[in-house]
Amino acid sequence: MTRAHRISRFLFGSRGTIAGTVYGTIIVLAVLAAGGNAYRAEPWHLLLIVVTTVIVLWLAHVYAHGLEESLSAGRRLRAAELAHIARRELAIPAAAVAPSAALVLGAIGVLRESTAVWLAFILGVITLAAQGVRYATVERLSGRATVLAVVVNLALGLTLVALEVFVSH
Repeated sequence: MTRAHRISRFLFGSRGTIAGTVYGTIIVLAVLAAGGNAYRAEPWHLLLIVVTTVIVLWLAHVYAHGLEESLSAGRRLRAAELAHIARRELAIPAAAVAPSAALVLGAIGVLRESTAVWLAFILGVITLAAQGVRYATVERLSGRATVLAVVVNLALGLTLVALEVFVSH
């Protein structure tokens, strides 16, 4: 596997990480949508909120899965088993890398702050669309069905983002 392919898999997920990639992306999009206007002129602050939120929810995810696997096994998990869960769920914080990079570009002045926020959001939307394409590819869907899979994935993801923004305001 080439380095570019490994980077792409890390940033945009793979078959085995699609759940974490979608979950992490929805978290990032919700934070951007809820805080984008309030912190548009403060990309470092918005970046901190994005990263903190994703890390906290990733840790909660790892903790919950650790408890579940411990109860299923009927014993305490070893550190290596917990580390395996953390690695398996790494797609959640990985989904924040590309949008966070866009926010950094705004924070250091390469992009206007508002442009950086929009770019971060667009990267999240592209990630959701890529997961729809990934699903369609695995299912060997026709071109029309692939477009439908992408549209449905985007609609569900963005609806969840809208609900989160609605609840938080």
